[in-house]
Amino acid sequence: MTPLALTMGDPAGIGPEITIKAWSKLRDTSDYAFFVIGDVSIYEKLLADAHLPPPREITDPSQAASLFTDHLPVLVSTQIDDLEFGTPNPQHASAITTSIEQAVSLSLNGKASAVVTCPIAKENLYKAGFEFPGHTEYLGKLCEAHTAPYAKGPVMLVEGGGLRCALVTIHKPLSEAIADITPEAISQVAKTLYGALEVDYGLTNPHIAMAGLNPHAGENGSLGMTEINIQNPTAKTLRSEGVNISDARPADTLFHAESRSGYDAVLAMYHDQGLIPVKTLDFHGGVNITLGLPIIRTSPDHGTAFDIAGKGLARPDSLIAAIKKARFLADNRTHYVG
Repeated sequence: MTPLALTMGDPAGIGPEITIKAWSKLRDTSDYAFFVIGDVSIYEKLLADAHLPPPREITDPSQAASLFTDHLPVLVSTQIDDLEFGTPNPQHASAITTSIEQAVSLSLNGKASAVVTCPIAKENLYKAGFEFPGHTEYLGKLCEAHTAPYAKGPVMLVEGGGLRCALVTIHKPLSEAIADITPEAISQVAKTLYGALEVDYGLTNPHIAMAGLNPHAGENGSLGMTEINIQNPTAKTLRSEGVNISDARPADTLFHAESRSGYDAVLAMYHDQGLIPVKTLDFHGGVNITLGLPIIRTSPDHGTAFDIAGKGLARPDSLIAAIKKARFLADNRTHYVG
C-alpha cells in the first residue's frame, strides 16, 4: 500500500511531538503507514526522550511501509538550525514550505497516497515572505497546473463529532467575507463539496444543508436579504443541475444532533460559522480537509501550540484522526477513479 506523506509543519511547534506520538500509536497498523518529510535530527531526540526506537532515513517513499512497524521513516529534506521548541523562527520558513512542496509533488506523482500536513504558524511565515492566507490556498497554488474531473477546489472542509462543514469564505475578515458571498462562490464550493462527498466519501445522492448568513436565515427579509437575493436562488439553480442542497437554513438550529441526522454536510458561509460547531463537538479530534484537489490532503484541526511545544503535553488525537481520514479518502478515490 502506498504510504501517506506527512509534512514537518513548524518544527518549533507541536508538530514533531504529535508525529512521534501518532507513529507510536499507529505503528502496528500497516494501513496507516506514513513517512515524515523534514530534519531527522528533530525526531531522533524526541524518540530517544520517549524511549522509542530511533527514526530511519529513507531515500524513496516506497521504503516506508516495510520500516513503519519498527522505525519512524523520515525523508530528509532539510536541516533545521537554531531550533528552540516554543519559539518560532522565520529562518525555518523555507524548510517548512519545502516539506509541503515535496509532499504535494510525491502525491501528484503517485509515490504518496495522500498528504497530511502538520500545523504551520502563518504569521511566522509571513515574516519570511509567504504570500498565502493559509495551507488551503497554498495547496491550491501548488496543484493548479494539475487537473482532474473531481478537482474544482481548493475548498476547506472541517470534520469532527459527526459533522462536516465546508466554507464558502475562509481566511478573511468578516466584513470582507460577507461581500464575497456571491452566487458564483456558493455554486463553486457547493459543487466541489457535492463531488467530494460522492467521490472521496463514497456517498450516493448526498444532501447538503446550507447555513443562512443572517440570524434566522434572514427572517423572510426582515433581518437581511442575502438569503432571498443570493443564497436561495443559487440553491434553486444548483438543484436544477443535480446538486442536492437546501435553501438557507437558520444556523442557530442547524448543528444539534437531530438536525445533523438529516444531512451529510453543511455549507457554511464564513470561517467561524463552520469551525465553532465542529470544534465544540470534537475539539481534540477534528480534521481539516482540502476538497477539490487532484490529491488528498488532511490536517489536524489545531495550530502549532507554541505555548506547550517541547513539554510533552501535546495530544495526537487530531493528527491520528487526520491520518486515518487521509487513508479513508484516498482509498475511496482510488476505488472511484481507478
